[in-house]
Amino acid sequence: MASIFPTGRRLLAVLAHPDDESFGPGGTLALYARRGVEVHLVCATRGELGGAPEELLAGHADVAALREHELKCAAKELGLSGVHLLGYRDSGMLGSPDNQHPRALAAAPLDKVAGQVAHLIRQIRPQVIITFDPMGGYRHPDHIAIHRATLEAFQAGGDPARYPGGPPAFHPDKLYYHTFDHRFLRLAVRVMRLFGRDPSHFGRNADIDLADIASQDFPTHARIDFREVAEVKSRAAACHASQAGPPASGITGWFLRLAGGGETFMRAYPPAPRNLRETDLFEGVPE
Repeated sequence: MASIFPTGRRLLAVLAHPDDESFGPGGTLALYARRGVEVHLVCATRGELGGAPEELLAGHADVAALREHELKCAAKELGLSGVHLLGYRDSGMLGSPDNQHPRALAAAPLDKVAGQVAHLIRQIRPQVIITFDPMGGYRHPDHIAIHRATLEAFQAGGDPARYPGGPPAFHPDKLYYHTFDHRFLRLAVRVMRLFGRDPSHFGRNADIDLADIASQDFPTHARIDFREVAEVKSRAAACHASQAGPPASGITGWFLRLAGGGETFMRAYPPAPRNLRETDLFEGVPE
């Protein structure tokens, strides 16, 4: 029987919460799915601590059930081939007591989480993997934890002596970190201050230090133009109604529209040469 994925290409995104896929690299995931790539998502938690308006909880046992339902909706919109839940608990933001919950992702042993991710890498056999950058985008403990586990699993996947007993060893061709364009962020911080906004208290809960994030820097090695599937990404983001998403109006909405249409990545493996600029994450990967 002929494969429904004639390119033979597979991409795996390893993220932390329901909505990370849509508010993050959703344009890239949708674009590759449209182009015949088999796209899978690993989601480490069910986002229990995300909260939700009471009216949205109707018909759902709890917030986790609602957010899993929203994730399935988004996955269908993006065209994902599979969603794989690791079953950890949302750890909350940095410094929260929830960081220490015995089932929290942030408290889980690295080797255990990496073993689960390595098993899925060997099972799916993706040529390309996407995850968070080393600071988890905005220092979220779960983002950092799954970044570390993914890096460990990527390195171990091709070694049959590591995590034995499952599918055959497999080493993907490429590993990317989804990153913010930090030059753009630094501009945003300056403009926010001009308008009297405090960039150290950014976001719906004012718990993101945008100035701190902008002070860090990760090189941009790849930029994916997803404008042809921008509406798909918007529909996927709309599935996560309980999380509202980035504002569409005001100065923040203006900046997001200005930066729209492209998602940026740092190539972690193979090591990137100086001034590398890719427009395709599968560049150099054999057919």
